[in-house]
Amino acid sequence: VEPGLYFQADDLTVPEEYRGIGVRIEDDILVTVDGNRNMSEGLPRRSDEVESWMAALKG
Repeated sequence: VEPGLYFQADDLTVPEEYRGIGVRIEDDILVTVDGNRNMSEGLPRRSDEVESWMAALKG
């Protein structure tokens, strides 16, 4: 089991809008001969940042 929060689609104790979803935030790291670069460092991390980003994508 990994850190995170997972909701099963058939778990009726979870509010309907959260059933069957999961969110996992990971970094994409480019490794080169000279070192590494975090390719995802500009993406939102905190829940409020993610919610704002998703709202902006929806228009």
